[in-house]
Amino acid sequence: MTDFREALRGLYAVTPDDRPPEHLLALVEAALAGGVRLVQYRNKHAPIEPRRAQAAELLGLCRRYGARLIINDDVWLAVEIGADGAHVGRDDLDLRAAREALGARRILGVSCYADLDRVEAAARVGADYVGIGSMFPSTTKPAATSAPPALLGEARRRFDIPVAAIGGITVRNAPEIVAAGADMVAVVSDLFDANDVGRRATEFQNLFD
Repeated sequence: MTDFREALRGLYAVTPDDRPPEHLLALVEAALAGGVRLVQYRNKHAPIEPRRAQAAELLGLCRRYGARLIINDDVWLAVEIGADGAHVGRDDLDLRAAREALGARRILGVSCYADLDRVEAAARVGADYVGIGSMFPSTTKPAATSAPPALLGEARRRFDIPVAAIGGITVRNAPEIVAAGADMVAVVSDLFDANDVGRRATEFQNLFD
């Protein structure tokens, strides 16, 4: 596995898909100014051309701040624009095919929900991190399967792979998740809905210092 571990720690900012493009850029820049070093571009609704344009803009923004950009669900878009990696779920590209498409120099993240067998499969193909959750009820994915915090540490111990906790995480409940073994906390609402996005990003980052 390529050693991306220096980037795979702290707040993992996952973009909301209901913001106008210019507003989203401003929000992401505020998060980057607050210390975010890993951003996932997630947009389930826009057609490919607007997504490609927005992803390219976000990539340029991340480069200016020395951060990495991960593309949700679209390995080929990540490769096309030169993003730092892609994150795939259960219904996306086969894990081995995703690893081969991204190559060794890009990050592969895999949603594993509460399934340690999927964590094992992700580790076997050389994934760089896994996502586990939902840790708490989530407004982004209200029907998501819940995952106990203890699963975070178990996944790390058994498979020696960085773990991103996701689902309903706030700056108030995040300390419990970090203590349970999360290398990263993936956050949408509590970050991007905050009155001061930069300050909220810093609050999350401070949990890992």
